[in-house]
Amino acid sequence: MTEHFDLITIGGGSGGLAAAQRAAEYGAKVALIEPAPLGGTCVNVGCVPKKITFNAASIAHVLHDARDYGFDLTVRGHDWPGFVAKRQAYIQRLNGIYERNLAKKGIAHVAARGRFTDPHTVEAGGRLLTGKHIMVATGGRPTVPGIPGHELGLVSDDFFRLTSRPQRVAIAGSGYIAVEFAGALRALGSDVTLLVRQDSVLRHFDAYLQEGLLQAMADDGIRVVGQATPSALTRSTAGLALATADGRNHGPFDAVIWAVGREPWTADLNLPAAGVRTDARGFITTNDFQVTNVPHIYALGDVTGRAALTPVAVAAGRRTADRVFGGMAGRHLDYTNIPTVIFSHPPI
Repeated sequence: MTEHFDLITIGGGSGGLAAAQRAAEYGAKVALIEPAPLGGTCVNVGCVPKKITFNAASIAHVLHDARDYGFDLTVRGHDWPGFVAKRQAYIQRLNGIYERNLAKKGIAHVAARGRFTDPHTVEAGGRLLTGKHIMVATGGRPTVPGIPGHELGLVSDDFFRLTSRPQRVAIAGSGYIAVEFAGALRALGSDVTLLVRQDSVLRHFDAYLQEGLLQAMADDGIRVVGQATPSALTRSTAGLALATADGRNHGPFDAVIWAVGREPWTADLNLPAAGVRTDARGFITTNDFQVTNVPHIYALGDVTGRAALTPVAVAAGRRTADRVFGGMAGRHLDYTNIPTVIFSHPPI
């Protein structure tokens, strides 16, 4: 039996939820397909746990500086397992809120992986759903370097599942995830080495911001190693050793974290069955109105590779629903001049 909907949203992250809920407010019959906890990367393994960790690290900095301001404090360490448990409990509360909001708006939540069978039909959990309109908002996932021993390293998703804090940590990468993890781990007591392919971090930012952050990280005791492209990761009784393409070896470490980029989560969508095109990197291409090359199929958020920020996905989702179901002709998101925040220490 086939179930019909006005809108099928594949992906229950920030953008997919925003589009689905706004469409339902206009009276559309909506189904949202998401096998994982609702909220996507941002809520579960991104913005939310990252900002909570940033807050913990910021408190550590304040405690360190307190004596200089006349406070006599005794700090007996940081309870990482207890902190992680409370952080996860907060995330689970958010998952529940999203679930209840879908129910209140009459949105069908299909807790399964979705894949196209034709341009109007999606199969999920043994159910066939047809949609007049379909939104793809499956997000992205961390990229892992294709080197020997890569499986010994962690990605950002794994970082948020750590129940104990590794003491000796190497982070490979120079983007916002790399510098945010480096700052937080160092503030909470880890010895941190940051390995970058060139000689700086946040290379798309103004040079003075790069230089300022590099100096701040050095002042905090973070070791930054330049011209370091990972070539192999091995484990011995002493720990993990990371070799780089220039012949150097780094370590030993208790953990190595890959922060070398993200890729679109499209592999299991069976996009060819829908005729949806992607670019050379696998990102779904869209026009200014989030429309793919198939007129009734839209895409937004990280799966498109455009401004991978939660508020951007939310805004794009709401505007698309406003146009398609709310009669607001021409409504779309302007992607120019979007501000961003890096939760480094100090933040940028």
